[in-house]
Amino acid sequence: MALILIALAGAISQAAPARKQTGPQKAQPAAHPRDASAQADEIRRLIAMYAKSVDDADTALASQVWWDSPEVSFIHPLGHEHGFDQIKQNVYKRLMGETFSERKLTPRDIAIHVYGNAAWAEFYWDFNAKFRKDGQPITTHGRETQIYRKFPTGWRLVHVHYSGMPAAPPGQGF
Repeated sequence: MALILIALAGAISQAAPARKQTGPQKAQPAAHPRDASAQADEIRRLIAMYAKSVDDADTALASQVWWDSPEVSFIHPLGHEHGFDQIKQNVYKRLMGETFSERKLTPRDIAIHVYGNAAWAEFYWDFNAKFRKDGQPITTHGRETQIYRKFPTGWRLVHVHYSGMPAAPPGQGF
């Protein structure tokens, strides 16, 4: 009976489809505090570049921040973009470039967490813009989480999820 179970387990493991290996497979230890601080500083620089890329609706600058891959994603109140090509087209060109004539994204209260080859940033932002169609100003406030992955060439943004500020007062609602 034990031999049958061993043979069955072996057959199942051989029949299982191979999964594409896309990144480090072992858990990575947390970085040394000095290293984590330097890496957090690099990510802060990327967040500043990200904000400038939004301000200028600049896909060339954005390509220095984002990983150019169909695997990246961007969740926002108007949609969910999959892949850097969709992000360039729908966020940078259509939303930022075609909708607004002026834009200013100001991240604040930035917290960065580095763990091996992964990191995430969380922050609040203020966005001031003018609509292209009539010059009317708009100001919005929100919060954002960004996920970064470290590559041999440096950190790259792989996911953004942002939303407006909560409608309910702190401590109330869900």
